[in-house]
Amino acid sequence: MKASKFVLVLSLAAFLAACAENQTGQKQTLGTIIGAGLGALAGSQVGSGKGKLAAVAIGALGGAFVGGQLGKTLDDVDRMKASETQQAVLEKNKDGQSSTWNNPNTGHSGRVTPIRTQQASSGEYCREYEHEITVDGRKEIVKGTACRQNDGSWRVIN
Repeated sequence: MKASKFVLVLSLAAFLAACAENQTGQKQTLGTIIGAGLGALAGSQVGSGKGKLAAVAIGALGGAFVGGQLGKTLDDVDRMKASETQQAVLEKNKDGQSSTWNNPNTGHSGRVTPIRTQQASSGEYCREYEHEITVDGRKEIVKGTACRQNDGSWRVIN
């Protein structure tokens, strides 16, 4: 169970990376490649011997599928709204206080919730967060941590 959640989170990271591309075909291809790599990495963390090899293969296939399918779905406006909302939430919201974004043209939406705030040993403030994204009725949750930069922006570190 723990490994499958890890594969899902890594696949979602691939999906977000794929959203950085501008054209649908490129987004899907990049999402597929990154998803496969991250899925294989996740699979390598489980099992041993032949079981480990099977976990790597299954992780790669699962990651490729999820990364490819979700990577092609968000358009530029979706990505802009998601990014702006995430930056604003990390800067202004209290832990546990969500804000949402919505693109009426695509029907895609999301909700960003800061979970925990802490000060790193470097002095910068970091926040754990969840970003729930709904695409074509499917909800996926990306969990991560972002740290506040000197210019006031938030950099995702994982």
